[in-house]
Amino acid sequence: MSLKAVLLDIDGTLLDSNSFHAESWMRTLKRFGYNATFDAVVKQIGKGGEYLLPNFVPIDKLRSQEKEINAFRKALFHREYIDRIVPFADARRLLELMRKRHLRIAVATSSEKSDLEVFKTLLKIHDLVEEDATADEAEKPKPAPDIFQAALNFLGVEASEALALGDTPWDVEAAGKAGVRAVAVQSGGWQKEQLQDAGAIAVYADAADIVRNFDQSPFAR
Repeated sequence: MSLKAVLLDIDGTLLDSNSFHAESWMRTLKRFGYNATFDAVVKQIGKGGEYLLPNFVPIDKLRSQEKEINAFRKALFHREYIDRIVPFADARRLLELMRKRHLRIAVATSSEKSDLEVFKTLLKIHDLVEEDATADEAEKPKPAPDIFQAALNFLGVEASEALALGDTPWDVEAAGKAGVRAVAVQSGGWQKEQLQDAGAIAVYADAADIVRNFDQSPFAR
């Protein structure tokens, strides 16, 4: 089937935000008595909290503390980090090139809908994005396939008619479980080989790298 749509991750893919997410999680864990290094936490960014937290909080403590931990982390992120996030170079230009190819665009993110509105305003992409699939539309966050499946359903396209774009193995894994091939960027902090091992069909340095090579990319084929 011909390519009809792109399912876009936001954090680490279009926005330079992964380090802020990681730092807010690291500080939150420390606040509750759990030590975790930045490097350990940043490698979990891209997962939903229910998959991230068990890596650092014992399961017997998690049951009673999960709600409070998530609430503290959300408040901290909004208070000290969200206003510091900036778009990667050529993020909007990349979406413009996709639209020129008549590709429909849906966001597929583990972020909450309220945060996504902030991010889309920052990126100035409201006019380019047709649908949003967020944590609010999914029973399970990434690396479960629910968010990508929701994006496909919103657009009304088959998995074989779409490509995903993300920055972590969790994006690639989640897309693959939904039957969607994934292109990856390294701007989230992962190595090319790690993204390829997860199943990415192509890996670029960042959004600007895709723009420079757009005509030879999977999005133009």
